[in-house]
Amino acid sequence: MTFWSRLSRPSKASAGVLLGLGFVGGILFWGAFNTGMEATNTEAFCSSCHAPIVAEIRETIHYSNRSGVRAICSDCHVPHAWTDKLVRKVQASKELVAFALGTINTPEKFRARRGHLAHREWQRMKNNDSQECRNCHNFDFMDFSEQGRRSITQHSTALASGDKTCVDCHKGVAHRLPNMSGVEGWQ
Repeated sequence: MTFWSRLSRPSKASAGVLLGLGFVGGILFWGAFNTGMEATNTEAFCSSCHAPIVAEIRETIHYSNRSGVRAICSDCHVPHAWTDKLVRKVQASKELVAFALGTINTPEKFRARRGHLAHREWQRMKNNDSQECRNCHNFDFMDFSEQGRRSITQHSTALASGDKTCVDCHKGVAHRLPNMSGVEGWQ
């Protein structure tokens, strides 16, 4: 049998080895990919570029509260559904590029761009009906009798109208509101 005819008809053993290697390689790739996705969801990763923002969270109810439940950056800024998470990670890669290019690599530069970044994030959350907020906060489970008068009015009105989302009223709940002067598209 010639060399070329052997290559054109692989043995069952070599086909099995090739399929086995492909299967193991796929599992290793999937594991490494998911490990990388989870590594970029940590507070330590976020604070490597957004240190001033992460420090603000420590002053809010989302960081320290009577129930002991703590939200980290990814709880509010990364969708929980896998495909939505993947899309968000691709979108967020622009921030990594901006950091690497020096656009937001110092606290001063970050503060100068903060209004633009906040507006873009609020718009994203408005467009997805504040899904990340709703992973923990859900109108169906709210006990309006435990809320203040103003909260009852606002939440029941938002629930009845269906045209408001969490970020419409709660922009400053986990971060200080940035200076929005000069931010294009901001009302």
